[in-house]
Amino acid sequence: MLALGLAINTLGIGLFCWAIFALAVYALPFFVSLSIGMTTFRSGAGLIGAVLIATAGGALTLVLGQVAVAITRSLALRIAIATAFAIPAAVAGYHVVFALSQIGVPSLVWREVFACLGAVCIGVTSWTRFIVPAETRPFEPGRVVESPS
Repeated sequence: MLALGLAINTLGIGLFCWAIFALAVYALPFFVSLSIGMTTFRSGAGLIGAVLIATAGGALTLVLGQVAVAITRSLALRIAIATAFAIPAAVAGYHVVFALSQIGVPSLVWREVFACLGAVCIGVTSWTRFIVPAETRPFEPGRVVESPS
């Protein structure tokens, strides 16, 4: 029974870590969506209106960021856009790792160290996931690019 509990806990922690890294790209759209939703709700739009407008705002943020990275040829602009998406992911990663490290790390200094390392890892992962699929390729209409092998 103890072995089953350890296996399930390990699986759960692994699944949680995978979710953190997979969802890190969506931190900025989530923050934008949350801010828009709270502002809309406070202005009197109601719960359904706030949810709809917040969802549209978050989706628009994600789509505009991905389109901007995909169509721009300037490497500096791509890096700036990807960094704008990676910073909220790093902040969220810091807080998640800091909260999880409170479970097993008694020293505040080591919790901070682990939280900072987690923020860097999650921020870099988010930055990489956002910028890597947007590699530019030469545009040659009507031609098939053959492999050199």
